[in-house]
Amino acid sequence: MTKASKRLILLELNEINFDIVEQYISLDGTPFRSLKKLLEGARIRTSCEKRYKELEPWIQWASVHTSRTYTEHGIYRLGDIVGSGIPQIFEQLEYAGYTVGAISAMNAENRLRRPAYFIPDPWTQTPSDSSWWSQSLAQAVSQAVNDNARAHISAKSALQVVLGFLRFARVGHYQKYLSLVAASHRKPWLKALVLDLLLHDVHWTLFNKKKPNFSTLFLNAGAHIQHHYFFNAEPIRKNSTKKNPTWYVAADEDPLSDVLGLYDMIVGEYLARTDTDVVLATGLAQKPYDRVKFYYRLNTHAVFLRKLGIVFSGLLPRMTRDFLIEFENTHQALAAQNVLANVRVDDEDAPLFGEIDNRGNSLFVTLTYAHEIKVSTNYYVGDLKHPLLPEVSFVAIKNGMHQEEGFAFFTPGVAKFAPADKAHVAELGKAIKNYFEVDSRAQPVSSPFR
Repeated sequence: MTKASKRLILLELNEINFDIVEQYISLDGTPFRSLKKLLEGARIRTSCEKRYKELEPWIQWASVHTSRTYTEHGIYRLGDIVGSGIPQIFEQLEYAGYTVGAISAMNAENRLRRPAYFIPDPWTQTPSDSSWWSQSLAQAVSQAVNDNARAHISAKSALQVVLGFLRFARVGHYQKYLSLVAASHRKPWLKALVLDLLLHDVHWTLFNKKKPNFSTLFLNAGAHIQHHYFFNAEPIRKNSTKKNPTWYVAADEDPLSDVLGLYDMIVGEYLARTDTDVVLATGLAQKPYDRVKFYYRLNTHAVFLRKLGIVFSGLLPRMTRDFLIEFENTHQALAAQNVLANVRVDDEDAPLFGEIDNRGNSLFVTLTYAHEIKVSTNYYVGDLKHPLLPEVSFVAIKNGMHQEEGFAFFTPGVAKFAPADKAHVAELGKAIKNYFEVDSRAQPVSSPFR
């Protein structure tokens, strides 16, 4: 195989637990033929860090992309890859003469000189490629995902998504889109499936048009649905006493089966390609959570901070409960930290923001209050009492928790480069470079492109 003819797709199905997939396949009426084919082929279990606070997808995907463990790369927060200078497989492969594309790769920085295409994940502040379509979709997806808890999408984002659909949605998938949208009013989790299907179609179209040597596609609906609805998965609900309340999701609904059905279709399309090899990886995986925990997100971060009297220069919402606040100086950051750390919630006298990471001129903050917020729930700033419910949106009852074990699968042309079973996910990045015969030790210490 010549250098120009090598093609590899890294399909990132974030956090999917294939032990549960295997249990679905054993059930009558849920064949998932493409996922079954994966399980019958070359595969390994992957490992990652053991401390629970380090079991985050943005840490593990950074490990895949940099071929380094967390101890080696030190990327702890979503978005921290930006400005780190730690080499990623994207620019390393381009530096070696290959063409590269990426759609929504988690916690990845665009340092490519000539990307075939690059649309960042919705949370990382890095530019897309220069095309109008990529820039438009990146803006729309970021707004829609970050405002998902409020079920709000701006008119501009809606128009951009519609235009993206008209440009990229494949005719053969129109019926699938229609069925998902039609059912989403009673099954709200299907909105995440619509987004993943559109990202797949964008990737498929651009990959066929640009024909890069290496491309990656990150899909997150499965991780989202496991986190929110794992207790409703048929293999789990048969053997568990944990149940979701019926006001949250009907007892006979199985959102995980819905997303696996979509992934079965998507995986089948990639496995059917004869012009490319495929590595499918999960980064890490989830297992059912062991307690009841409510997730909330601030409605309007900037408005809430101003109510607290916090002066800031920038604000970047991250996934679900997290947000980054930027300040002009360390004194402003420290003053804000003191205010946030003392915001209490009445029933439990618990902190609203239990995790505040001071980074000098910025704070990375997580809304950690995990009990149900009712009309009667108040938060306190000093002696002043305020109703909390108007400030937040309910996100989910947590159903899934992270586990260090993940999964990776390899089509025949790339299987010989697969790491050993139970290897750290960082070895997947090395396997990709070995496939392309790229020696990472020969690469510059930091990217020469930005």
